[in-house]
Amino acid sequence: MDITNPSDQTAADQPAYFFIGIGGSGMMPLAMILAGRGATVAGSDRNLDQGRVPAKFDDLAAKGVALFPQDGSGIVSADQHVVASAAIEPTVPDMIAAAALGCPRATRAELLASLFNDSRLPIGVAGTSGKSTVTGMIGWILHTAGRDPTVMNGAVMKNFATPDAPFASALVGEGDSFVSEVDESDGSIAHYAPKIAVLNNVSLDHKSLDELRALFGAFIAKAETAVVNANDPDAAALAARLPRGQVTTFAIDASADLRAENLAPEPFAIAFDLVSRGVRTRVTLAVPGRHNVANALAAIGAAMAADVSLPDAVKALASFTGLRRRFDLVGEANGVAVIDDFGHNPDKIAATLDTLHAFPGRLLILFQPHGYGPLKVMGTELVATFVERMAPEDLLVLPDPAYYGGTVTREVTSADIATQIAAQDRDARHIPDRADAAALLVAEARPGDRIVVMGARDDTLSLLAATMVESLAG
Repeated sequence: MDITNPSDQTAADQPAYFFIGIGGSGMMPLAMILAGRGATVAGSDRNLDQGRVPAKFDDLAAKGVALFPQDGSGIVSADQHVVASAAIEPTVPDMIAAAALGCPRATRAELLASLFNDSRLPIGVAGTSGKSTVTGMIGWILHTAGRDPTVMNGAVMKNFATPDAPFASALVGEGDSFVSEVDESDGSIAHYAPKIAVLNNVSLDHKSLDELRALFGAFIAKAETAVVNANDPDAAALAARLPRGQVTTFAIDASADLRAENLAPEPFAIAFDLVSRGVRTRVTLAVPGRHNVANALAAIGAAMAADVSLPDAVKALASFTGLRRRFDLVGEANGVAVIDDFGHNPDKIAATLDTLHAFPGRLLILFQPHGYGPLKVMGTELVATFVERMAPEDLLVLPDPAYYGGTVTREVTSADIATQIAAQDRDARHIPDRADAAALLVAEARPGDRIVVMGARDDTLSLLAATMVESLAG
């Protein structure tokens, strides 16, 4: 049976899956969903071999997932169905072993899309920013409404995290709905066929805007209901190509089917009026920022398309506690707050800095780029974002980008970005070693400051943020 069509199988006759790169933010929840459905799941990860974030792999092992070194030793049978993340090179020993044995293979996106498309109510969340939060919000609304959804997320959903499930980036349910964020960065969004599609925004990240418009436009065109951000010009233009009855629009202080007005921000919360069909409803969120108002509107639109009432959706969102590494308050010591954030592209970084600058206090920012490739693609836009969004008294330090091996072209570096920002009257410094960069911010911090740790593809950033809180307290 095809590896990319497992959902018509019972637990007893599902194949054994082997995930190469099982600890990745997209791989781990998929492995958890399959394991939760009774499949035999094993895997390897270079971070496991390097001893990075051991708690994550302990959690997988506790769920019955067998873990192996990434040396080919875990792939021993042609019957194993091998799933590899996009970051895995063909020269990795596990890939060589799989090829030698002739194991059936699929990408993460192919396998996920098959599960998603075969569900009775596939709800896909797309856009350059906000996907994980909207996915978490929709999942929490459906869960609270008793719909027992399956949720595939790229981040830990704090509402579902428990001592027994600390890395709750997936939820396995028995209901009709399968809620998943879908990735445009590698073009795999084209595999998904949603009945309900959310499009948050269209902005530069991994691909050109022309490529993104084509991918996102095709994605929402497949859906019975497309929930689209009317504040985003490109998203609105794509929605305008569809029949009006196929689209639910949302916007802040602009004409839309779901409109937010009278925003009342707090440091770690926000409230607003939701206007829909002439009815005004007050919405309160336990997550901050204008961007989370837009995320909430998207989630409400998708939930209503899935036949959840507006009052039930609003009530559920009041108890949504957010995602780990999404404006996540790690702790406070000696009057200094430390926030862990996934911001890594211009839109995400701008949203975080705008949210923080709505309140007094200097920002001390540690931004670790998530690779040399992304720096090359969006370096100019990153520079502009920091220059525009930083206050004159803010401080930005950039360590070298995240790097885990393999071939990489270092055409644009953290030093280049820091130099260009500093040339425009902002305090930006390149400090190659991340620990040294963190130590500088701790030494510079004074009461009232907010330290923000930003970056993607590196779970140890959360550990770094926690260490900074300890250093501030000590």
